[in-house]
Amino acid sequence: MNALTSLLCGLVFGAGLLVSGMTQPPKVLGFLDVLGRWDPTLAFVMGGALVVSGAGFALARRYGGPLPASRQRRPGPAQIDRRLVIGSVLFGAGWGLVGLCPGPALEVVASLSPKAIAFVLAMIAGMAAYDWRPARAAPATASGNEALASSDD
Repeated sequence: MNALTSLLCGLVFGAGLLVSGMTQPPKVLGFLDVLGRWDPTLAFVMGGALVVSGAGFALARRYGGPLPASRQRRPGPAQIDRRLVIGSVLFGAGWGLVGLCPGPALEVVASLSPKAIAFVLAMIAGMAAYDWRPARAAPATASGNEALASSDD
């Protein structure tokens, strides 16, 4: 059931990206160009997403959890550490330079655009490099994030 729910959520998310035009890098770059020809479209997309997700979280709290899951897994307070800051900077730099983030990039790669293919290959290489680096000790935090690492699938 979790896999089916995940697939459905991914399809809805992808359809939303397509309908809103957020798979078009010039749209995203126009939003980031606050000193030029600023395009506020992305702000409306993010605002709509916040309204929908806020309503979903409120319903989940009211009914004791999300419908398809046995329990609600929410992250605890996170530590802002060097890895988080570096990852955020890399994500933002890539997004600002190319106008794509992972979700839209996976949709745009279907167009066989060489730039999109290069972006997705670089994204996969970055993920593989993270997984391939020397073993690291698990962070000792009491934030509750350990529960997120476990899978119910």
